Amino acid sequence: MQNQRAGLDKQHADVAAMFDGVAKRYDLFNTVLSLGQVHRWRRATVAAVDPRPGQRILDLAAGTGTSSAALASSGAYVVASDISLGMLEQGRRQQPGIDFVAGDALALPFPDDTFDAVTISYGLRNVEDTGAALREMLRVTRPGGRIVIAEFSTPTNPPFRHVYTNYLVAALPRIAKLSSNPVAYGYLAESIMAWPDQVGLADRLSAAGWVDVGWQDHAGGIVALHRGWKTR
Repeated sequence: MQNQRAGLDKQHADVAAMFDGVAKRYDLFNTVLSLGQVHRWRRATVAAVDPRPGQRILDLAAGTGTSSAALASSGAYVVASDISLGMLEQGRRQQPGIDFVAGDALALPFPDDTFDAVTISYGLRNVEDTGAALREMLRVTRPGGRIVIAEFSTPTNPPFRHVYTNYLVAALPRIAKLSSNPVAYGYLAESIMAWPDQVGLADRLSAAGWVDVGWQDHAGGIVALHRGWKTR
């Protein structure tokens, strides 16, 4: 498992195996590689979802459930779903109060119109077919419900964008050598660089049927929070 990584074709089995291999130290390395900013971004994501007591929320690509627990602290009922069985196993140990469900973003195991909100943090980039995943998330969201996507994006300032790209290409893989699966973090850098910018992802959301789509940049655009709504 140590040398598992996905390719940019993002085959389901490769992505699942890659995350199985980093599950135990996933949260720690998220903190290290983001220079601690991941906690701030998580708070912003929770604020964008705006969970309320009694609401049903799907946290997709939930990993170990850290984001799910933050959402559930509001009193909402949160389902954490992921394709990685290793992540789900680790999550059940770390967050015993959260319901974890194995699920593929391209074929979610939930009925139509189930959730008040669907959210996915740093996981949409790993799905083989972005448009199909966005349509599937729309299907399981009730009319009037919302989607919130936290994802790495494109810094808006050109000089800063240059510095950030150099970090992804050079520094991130070196830091990742300390992890249990260094090659997985090589994929991380490649997948971020290949991902569409803020406008590009907004266009994909609109094409999938979400309305009133907008986004909020964080850390100069390193991360963008996109939000949209389901009308029917």
